[in-house]
Amino acid sequence: MITITRTDSGNRDFVELVRLLDADLSIRDGEDHSFYAQFNKIDKIKHAVVAYHQEQAVGCGAVKAYAEGTGEVKRMYVRPEYRGKGIAGKILSELEKWADELGFHTLILETGKAQPEAIRLYTKSNYQIIPNYGQYENVENSVCMKKVVADQKVNT
Repeated sequence: MITITRTDSGNRDFVELVRLLDADLSIRDGEDHSFYAQFNKIDKIKHAVVAYHQEQAVGCGAVKAYAEGTGEVKRMYVRPEYRGKGIAGKILSELEKWADELGFHTLILETGKAQPEAIRLYTKSNYQIIPNYGQYENVENSVCMKKVVADQKVNT
């Protein structure tokens, strides 16, 4: 059974999982890793989740404010031995729920062409590919995506 805990970026398990994520991305991204790493610092992240299996931290993710009403999904990771079990989907679902509670009606994210499993997860979770945003605008290996996670209420 998987349990998801809401926390922040100071959580020891979250920090360890992000260390593993960065090691993995360093291999996948090669020379581009230092470019991406500058945008993935966790010190400003206030909303992180950690997935546990029998008290072992097996996955994580986070959401942070990007713009008014828009949050950005960050630091998604599942330990290799736990992949393919739906854990990333549970983490993402919890982040979407939390984002809605925080007032974000839209979530955006950036992943890389070197992470095809991430692209599959987000596509399966109804994220749509969008033009690269912000610092990723002219980055050929970046894939940016977006999903509306809350009903936008319109006053009539």
